[in-house]
Amino acid sequence: MANNFRISLACAQAAVDAITALIDSGTAAIMEIYDGSQPADPGVAVGAQVKLATLTFSSTAFGAAADANPGAIATANSITPDSSADNSGTASWFRILTQAGGTARADGTVGTSGADLNMNTVAFTAGSEIGVTSFTITQPEGP
Repeated sequence: MANNFRISLACAQAAVDAITALIDSGTAAIMEIYDGSQPADPGVAVGAQVKLATLTFSSTAFGAAADANPGAIATANSITPDSSADNSGTASWFRILTQAGGTARADGTVGTSGADLNMNTVAFTAGSEIGVTSFTITQPEGP
């Protein structure tokens, strides 16, 4: 028999709210943007990748999960831009960390379309301002 495990909207919303609660952890979380290859998961340390920019989430990073039909979505509150990028390079992935302990919570791809984080450009220049105007976390209802 085929696998057909599905979750309800309430479960999807609870999952997204649990993720965002771990990101918040009491102080403003940060998003670091890197070049190079994305590690296998957020628990793997950054290696030779170069950090291009660091952005700061609001002290409450996300609003409560809402119905994304199908699934759940949480939208980030305002994200403070990095007023002066650390390095020049091609952004390819990001990592979200708690600011208090620097614990990695999530990471994803960066691109100009079809990525986890879509930006106007992935060509970063040291000293330039890097900003994110919108970011969401989603969880589907189904399998």
